[in-house]
Amino acid sequence: MSNQLANESSLYLRQHAENPVDWMPWGEEAFARAKAEDKPVLVSIGYSSCHWCHVMAHESFESDYIARLMNKHFVCIKVDREERPDVDRVYMEAVQMINQHGGWPLNAFCLPDGRPFYGGTYFPPEDRGQGLVPWPQLIMRVSEYFQSKREELEENAGNIVANLEHLSASAQEEGSQWSPRDLLGAVRRIVDTRDPENGGFGGAPKFPPTMVLQFLLAMRQTRACGNEFPKLADKVDDAVTLTLEKIARGGLFDQVGGGFCRYCVDASWTIPHFEKMLYDNALLIETFAIAWSRYRVPLMVKVVEETVDWLEREMKLPSGLYAASVDADSPEGEGKFYCWTPKQLKEILGEETGERFAQAYAVTEDGNFEGGLSYPQFEGTLEDREALAEARKILREKRKERPAPVRDEKELTFWNALTARALIQAGAIFGRQSWIERGGEILDLLWEQRFREGRLYSLAGEDSPAGFLDDCGTTAHALLIASGHGEVFGSEKTAVYLERAETLARGILEKFANPTGSAYFFTAADAQSPILRQVEWYDNATPSGNSTLAHLFVGLAAISEDPEFQEARDRLRPSYASLIERVPNGVAFALTAWCQDASGIVNIKAPNSDALQEMAEKLEDRCWRPHALTVDPEVPAGKWRICVGTTCLPDFSTSSEAAETAAMASMPRE
Repeated sequence: MSNQLANESSLYLRQHAENPVDWMPWGEEAFARAKAEDKPVLVSIGYSSCHWCHVMAHESFESDYIARLMNKHFVCIKVDREERPDVDRVYMEAVQMINQHGGWPLNAFCLPDGRPFYGGTYFPPEDRGQGLVPWPQLIMRVSEYFQSKREELEENAGNIVANLEHLSASAQEEGSQWSPRDLLGAVRRIVDTRDPENGGFGGAPKFPPTMVLQFLLAMRQTRACGNEFPKLADKVDDAVTLTLEKIARGGLFDQVGGGFCRYCVDASWTIPHFEKMLYDNALLIETFAIAWSRYRVPLMVKVVEETVDWLEREMKLPSGLYAASVDADSPEGEGKFYCWTPKQLKEILGEETGERFAQAYAVTEDGNFEGGLSYPQFEGTLEDREALAEARKILREKRKERPAPVRDEKELTFWNALTARALIQAGAIFGRQSWIERGGEILDLLWEQRFREGRLYSLAGEDSPAGFLDDCGTTAHALLIASGHGEVFGSEKTAVYLERAETLARGILEKFANPTGSAYFFTAADAQSPILRQVEWYDNATPSGNSTLAHLFVGLAAISEDPEFQEARDRLRPSYASLIERVPNGVAFALTAWCQDASGIVNIKAPNSDALQEMAEKLEDRCWRPHALTVDPEVPAGKWRICVGTTCLPDFSTSSEAAETAAMASMPRE
């Protein structure tokens, strides 16, 4: 018998629809029931590609005995963190406050009004000697405590909420003025934490540090880093190139099928956690492309091309948008879908090609994975890689015969906008007009399907939550970037993109701003928020909403004629004074925006799209820097005009000279 999750749109919720647990979706009905029955609430949060979520579901939530305990003593709510990131953020911070760590599955025990008083992550069904309380025992303890020490739990919950409010408030304390030169100190602190052997920063597990690398790349373009401090520049070069080479050659990248996994469990980037997330792939496409514009490493091009191919081949949905993720687990066991043996390679590819593939991709008799299997790592030469391109295609097709991991077909506004931005920027860097057009297509679809009655929504359907800060900010930022590609979209379409970006930005100023601080809330003022409205400063797996707004306001201040965006930029900027000093890696994406603001975003104008296309081709030969290519009929025929902010240089008669000057103009102003 199904519970109340059977008709939910979320794959993750539907995966729990046949549990004997009487799950309810997040909403007023669940809390009304808890109050009427005077029961505590269990808010259990996860997502479809989460390995340990599946483990706990199988061990505990599918158990009739455990389900009876849960149903008797709690109102049980299941939440898909990807559909309700606002709910996830509140309870994650609460659980981290209680236990000093978090993760998924996230299980928060709450009062009937939703205020949390205890929580944790994964719990086993019995005592396994791991120091974790068995889930049935924990359920009974919490229930007994709720009955016998209600006042103490009320006090605990009140303190937790007060501390959450304090965290949001303290994050909004006004900062002080700071100099762009302070960003050099942030670069030093970051590169001093690099792993000189394996790349990345710190030890295992290794997550792709995309936003940190983008900040380092932005600073590497500056005179201060590049000319005045050559030793620092060398450290940046080493940190960026080593990290991206290890990622491209190692296990984070699916060497056969393309696309990147979430993270690696070891320090050497060998074995990943096999879930593939849309947002990771978007950020890695963007980061590899920007890095290639400086270092021109051929392998960087290849992994971007193969990841874009993977997106189109395996993640594109009939709607034209992209699916959210591919599960970490496969029916034969986590990772088995992706692994090979030398014998299998020879049987499929033939003796000679199979042997060459095994050597180039480190597929050995002993293996590097469970059961003597090998998960491919690229140890060969670029010549090997080119020669084995057809072999990879054959293996990819053969792999389709295996039971495959589940794809979560959720279409998230935020992640699709992030991918559109990545495709546009990578397309501009590599000269792939089709990628830029594909990014524009995604943005058009999001606007047509998700923007209604003056606001953006985070999902398809009438019951979608109102767009969160990252939905609105990232879509606006991607639209702004699209508006700077007149060479592809023409003057009319770029004007539409700019107008849409400004519309979303004004909505953010109206609905997300906090009148008592410089930060922006994660949820809109008129949206239903769990317990409290939070402010998110720090980047996590994706850029924080406030980091993205730094980019949006910096870009609009440079391109738009509306002074309110300059004012928004200037209000937000001082707040980063202490963050630059304390946690530069935690706000790296925002620091990239402030670096670009100091350098100046260049607006390159020409009388028509053909002239802009000529300019775009010239810019491909130079290091990428933020710029806009704008059709301006006021520019005379055969001329190009370079503007930085409100200052324009005399018109240029050749695209080469204009491109060279544009590259120089976007160096930092001292």
